[in-house]
Amino acid sequence: MAKRNPVIELVSYGIYTQWDSQDKALPKIRQFTTLIPAQIDIEFGMVINVKRAKNKKIKYCIYHPNIPDKKGIPMPPFDGEEYIKSNDWHFYLGDTLWEPIDDKLGEWRMTIELDGEIIADKTFTVEEEILHDEQAKFWMRNRAKPRLK
Repeated sequence: MAKRNPVIELVSYGIYTQWDSQDKALPKIRQFTTLIPAQIDIEFGMVINVKRAKNKKIKYCIYHPNIPDKKGIPMPPFDGEEYIKSNDWHFYLGDTLWEPIDDKLGEWRMTIELDGEIIADKTFTVEEEILHDEQAKFWMRNRAKPRLK
């Protein structure tokens, strides 16, 4: 009998409610987006669902902009492993921003691997809130203009 392949689905990505690692419940999606405003304690990431892969191990990694440690040396990517606990398993991979905020701006790439293959890959851009406000004003300004024929 042929072994069935795992089924992987990217359930959600973007900004979430605060995550409590001690709680079994995953954070709730607030907004689907890859543009993250630079705010202290904002929670962002992705949720995947994996079926038919119980007891296999995933590897995850968060590549962040060159955030310096206390000595000023860029920190390595944050990575780890997790066993898939059931045949219909949800997993949240995410991060949050902390002080000082200026060194957190830029691209944050999050990947999840299963059996040496990347099964989820999202890049989030953390940018100053002013950029979001200016972008919204630009679109609103252009939307308000009547079209010429």
